[in-house]
Amino acid sequence: MGSSKDAGGTLGVAVIGTGRMGADHVRRLDEVISGARVAAVADLDPVRAGRLADRIEGATAYTDPVAAMDDPAVDAVLIASPGPAHEAALLAAFARDLPVLCEKPLTPDAASALRVLEAEQQLGHRRVQVGFMRRYDAGYRALKSLLDNGAYGRPLMLHHKHRNADTPPGFTDAMMINDSAVHEIDVTRWLLDDEITAVRVLRPAPTGNAPAGLGDPQLILFETAGGRVTDTELFVNCGFGYQVSCEAVCENGTARTGDDHGVFTNTAGHWGGTIPPGFVERFADAYDRQVQRWVDATRRGEVEGPSCWDGYAAAAVCEAGVRAQATGERVAVELIDRPELYR
Repeated sequence: MGSSKDAGGTLGVAVIGTGRMGADHVRRLDEVISGARVAAVADLDPVRAGRLADRIEGATAYTDPVAAMDDPAVDAVLIASPGPAHEAALLAAFARDLPVLCEKPLTPDAASALRVLEAEQQLGHRRVQVGFMRRYDAGYRALKSLLDNGAYGRPLMLHHKHRNADTPPGFTDAMMINDSAVHEIDVTRWLLDDEITAVRVLRPAPTGNAPAGLGDPQLILFETAGGRVTDTELFVNCGFGYQVSCEAVCENGTARTGDDHGVFTNTAGHWGGTIPPGFVERFADAYDRQVQRWVDATRRGEVEGPSCWDGYAAAAVCEAGVRAQATGERVAVELIDRPELYR
């Protein structure tokens, strides 16, 4: 790691990509997170990068991610650029032995994720935490703890719901898997501590609210190496808000997270709560906790959280899921043996 941390150990972070997520991470590092500061921002759009950097004392704007990493004030990198740009940025960070928090996906496909996996192994130590933020959500963490302590016996099945109010222009069937179901893929692997071995996709009659050509909703079935089955309802044009939940069915009971609707009200003949409009609002606390944990671990010289292996495994399951979408058949997941570095 670089030597530019000040006497208090503050971590200088280069944020690569200043779109919606990148800008939110810049705000988070500047206003919420302790122990870190934004030292550099990089974006192909110089106006957007400059606008963000100008608001933060000591931050420098770049159009080249590598130049941002070479800024002497930078100790670590947060990658929030589009997925196809991740591999080059990760390899550049490895060449400088910089710690990285990389937003999902690690890379857009299994082949490039495998190249990143191999490059990190050549370093001989982990450098990457992948941004699967649901692992930092309070409800999902409580569910994980319950399953790990065996209070309700062995988990047998998981039921996931993933609903969005609507989708942006150009949203495709493949994005149903790669951008939405990827979270359930990671959560399933994490909660069950089990690899996904096969995928099947069922396609009911589509909603009239979906753009032409988009098969929405979809029901995705995962099988795991340990014989468990997981189903995921994807409904990304539901029209009423953003809902995510998970129910674990165990030998001696069930447990569920994701039904918290905030403040419950009774007024003027109505009762109920609210549904968040999108994922940023729903998982705001999880994003804060994720970045704070990354900063704290990095300052200790450690790496924790989802690894390059998790990013590679998710990419491999996504590829099987996209093939299952297209064929209507059960598709096996192809994974290499798990390297020692990630055990």
